[in-house]
Amino acid sequence: MSRTLLPVLPGVAAALALVGCGSGQPAASDVAPVVVSDATCRPTPVGRQTTGCYLTLTAPTDDRLTDVASSVAARAQIHESRIENNMMIMGHLRDGLPLPAGQTVTLAPGGTHIMLLAVTEPLRAGDTVDLTLSFATAPAIEIRAAVGQPPVTTDPEPVH
Repeated sequence: MSRTLLPVLPGVAAALALVGCGSGQPAASDVAPVVVSDATCRPTPVGRQTTGCYLTLTAPTDDRLTDVASSVAARAQIHESRIENNMMIMGHLRDGLPLPAGQTVTLAPGGTHIMLLAVTEPLRAGDTVDLTLSFATAPAIEIRAAVGQPPVTTDPEPVH
């Protein structure tokens, strides 16, 4: 080996070792997507600019729904409704919604749901709403939700 390369070799070896070191997190393209079904948003009540959206999520690995966006609303948030002191309380889940591996998580009226705030145009039955769902690990998903009345559920399962 040439004597001129010897001083360079330790630096090259260190650089190659760093290339092999990642963040420890799989790239989003390496993670299976979350399966989404039954996406429905309620029509906006007359004179109101808010509405709820409901859907079912199944993640192949432990994950978390972290954010929601829509072009039809200035803001979209993940909300939870619960009874506290005999009153229905609704609040923003700032840390997102846990999605346990392989378990179906249902967002339904009276429980966890997506809240569209400052809806730009009234939503009517038969319309569709675009939603972009972002996750802690899985790649973001763009879906279209039908505008209509969601199926009636008797006891939504809370997810914590």
